[in-house]
Amino acid sequence: MKRLGLALLALALAAAGYAAWRRFGRSEPPLRWLGYAEGDYLKIAPTQPGRLIRLAVARGDTVAQGALLFTQDDVADRAAVDQAKADLAGAREKLADLEGAGRAAEIDQARAELMDMQAAYDRISRDLARNEVLVRTGAATRQSVDQQRDDQRSAAAHIEAARAKLALITAATGRAHAIAAQNDAVDSAAAALRQAQWRLDQRLVTAPEAGRIADTYAQPGETAAAASPVVSLLPPGNILVRFFIPETMLARVHTGDRVRLLCDSCAPDLDARITFIATAPEYTPPVIYSAGTRASLVYLVEAHPDPARTPPLKPGQPVDVMPTAVASVP
Repeated sequence: MKRLGLALLALALAAAGYAAWRRFGRSEPPLRWLGYAEGDYLKIAPTQPGRLIRLAVARGDTVAQGALLFTQDDVADRAAVDQAKADLAGAREKLADLEGAGRAAEIDQARAELMDMQAAYDRISRDLARNEVLVRTGAATRQSVDQQRDDQRSAAAHIEAARAKLALITAATGRAHAIAAQNDAVDSAAAALRQAQWRLDQRLVTAPEAGRIADTYAQPGETAAAASPVVSLLPPGNILVRFFIPETMLARVHTGDRVRLLCDSCAPDLDARITFIATAPEYTPPVIYSAGTRASLVYLVEAHPDPARTPPLKPGQPVDVMPTAVASVP
């Protein structure tokens, strides 16, 4: 009986010790959250519709910033640039003519025309005066006198037109207005050339950033619509990690905190900076589950690693995420 009592006491002490060890002495496994790598892809599309002439990249290629991705048919745009260049050259020549010394020749010509018309008017006036005397004696016909009167009026009208033309050419105000208007025409032609050149340049589409070609959506010979993606590009800086934290950890995780990333191909010291924390909870995704994750509602968190160290991460790759300051997490 005494031995049985001692055995029961020893068993009780062992059970108490085990409970104390579980409560105070056992080290908890490091806290970690399950997540996956993801990418924000750049969908590269033409700015205007056109037939695809060349696709310079393929899936999986690594390209540098400014590398050629694809080209479109540019025959019409080249013709538009040539036409705009010709229009600009013509506008500049006209402006130079307005501003140049060659205007003196035009003024001399206008003065000569006025003098010639004045001489014609004087001649007709003399003939008319003489025939008006002769018509009384029958030496001239009334018909010829009437014709000369019409010729006199016509000559007077030509003189007025010549005087107006000479006044327009020699007037400083009128010429300044013409020069200002032609300057505007030159500016308009230059703007049309810049627009035509821009449209031509858009036919060669280059990579806005360095990265890896994730996919292509069209082939040479197809007509690509404006804003319809032709190439999908993934820059290293657009690779991120998405993971979920339970509501109980929400107050301890902040934007800007750094977390440690663990995966099969990751460097031992790979970390990332938290850039986004969802404000609304969601149900635990079916692919993110474990014995240690039992919360029914979790919050989505996004973290961006250093772009220089992201190549090992592939979109869709499972990644374990740990807080860098494990000791601060209960």
